[in-house]
Amino acid sequence: MCRNIKMLFNFDPPVTPEEIRAASLQFVRKVSGFNKPSKSNEAAFLAAVDEIAAASARLLNSLETNAPRRSREEEVAKAKARNAMRFSDGRQTA
Repeated sequence: MCRNIKMLFNFDPPVTPEEIRAASLQFVRKVSGFNKPSKSNEAAFLAAVDEIAAASARLLNSLETNAPRRSREEEVAKAKARNAMRFSDGRQTA
């Protein structure tokens, strides 16, 4: 599950509130062990997602860097290349 949490800082275009919430949801799922909580745990689960999203947004807004902004498309291409190497059996295909 945690592999689905993506780096959110220093991208062009900047991160959206929806992306922050999605990462927060994945984090709470991992920590709680619930993909979807029961009705009795739903309020606590959603409150945790909201709190983590708010803390994440504050963190991202306060961070500074001199590094150039990353391109989302380039990062996706790099991740695909890493996965291709990781899961390949070493043989070249034509």
